[in-house]
Amino acid sequence: MKDYDRIMDGKIIVGVSACLLGEKVRYDGGHKHDRFITDTLGKFFSYMPVCPEVECGLPVPREAMHLEGEVDDPRLVTLHTGIDHTARMKDWSRSKLDELEGAGLCGFLFKSKSPSSGMRGVKVYRDASRTVYSGTGLFAAAFMQRFPLIPVEDEGRLHDPGLRENFIERVFVYRRWQEFAGHPGGAARLVQFHTRHKYLIMAHSPKHLAQLGKIVANVRDNDAGTMETYFTTLMDALRLIATVSKNTNVLLHIMGYFKRDLEHVEKEELLEVIERYRRGLIPLIVPVTLLNHYVLKYDQPYLKNQYYLNPHPVELMLRNHV
Repeated sequence: MKDYDRIMDGKIIVGVSACLLGEKVRYDGGHKHDRFITDTLGKFFSYMPVCPEVECGLPVPREAMHLEGEVDDPRLVTLHTGIDHTARMKDWSRSKLDELEGAGLCGFLFKSKSPSSGMRGVKVYRDASRTVYSGTGLFAAAFMQRFPLIPVEDEGRLHDPGLRENFIERVFVYRRWQEFAGHPGGAARLVQFHTRHKYLIMAHSPKHLAQLGKIVANVRDNDAGTMETYFTTLMDALRLIATVSKNTNVLLHIMGYFKRDLEHVEKEELLEVIERYRRGLIPLIVPVTLLNHYVLKYDQPYLKNQYYLNPHPVELMLRNHV
C-alpha cells in the first residue's frame, strides 16, 4: 500500500469556494460547478466549502460587487448602489480564518476573478476610466496572508496541466508533513522525510534541495525552529514548476542507480525514452513508468521509497499531460 493510499482512508481536507461544488450561492443565484474538482479530485479530497459573501451575511441573490481603490488595499463595493461591504467582509474573514486554523486544511481552491475569493487578476477599479487587473479578493488575500504555506490555486488555472500537477503535488506533500509533524521522532524522522522527497524536490529546485540538505544535516531533536525553517523552504521549492529540463535531470539521476543492472538493450531503450520526453514527444508518465518497472525488476529499495516516482494517485493522470 502506497502512503497516499493510507492518506485516502481519511480524505485530504481542502477548502473550496462553495459555488465550485455546485452550490447556488453566487450573486445571481447560480453556481460555477467544476466537474474536475467534484468528480475527479473529489475521490481523494474532502471539501470544506466557503462562500465569503453569503457567510458574511449577504443574501442570494444580491447586488453584484467589485473592488475599488488601491490594489494593495481595495474596498468591496456594490456596483449600482455603491454600498461598501469592506468592513463586513474583513471582520467575517478574521473570524473564519480562526475557525479554519484548526480544520486541518491542506489546500484551498478559490473562485477565479471573484472580488472576495479571486487569488490574482481580480479587477480593481481606481476610477471611472482606469482599471487594474492585478488585485486579489478580500478573503483570498486574508487567507494567503494567514496561511502562507498552504497550497492555493483557482479553478481557472487548473486547466493548465503544469499548474494543476504542481498544486495537487503540493497538497499531498503538505498532508505528509502534517502526518510527520503529528508524531514524535525528531531529527531521524526528518532525515527520512527529506530522503524520500529528494528527487521530488530536485525536480523543482536543485538550489532549494541543497539548502534543505544543510538544514537536515544540522537539525537536532526537539528543534522546532529548524523544523519550521525546513518546511518553509520545502514549500518555497515546490512552488517552482518542475520543468522538462529539471525532470530530465532527475530521470537521468535515477537511471544511474541501474548502471550495473540494465542490459545494453534496456539502457538504450531508457535513454531513448528520456530523450523523447526531453524533446516533448511523450509525456512524463512514460519514462516514470519505465523507471518504476526497473525499480521492481532490479529491487532498488531506495528508489521504492522515492515520492518522485509515485507523488500522487495514478488515477488523476497528472503526468499524462506534462
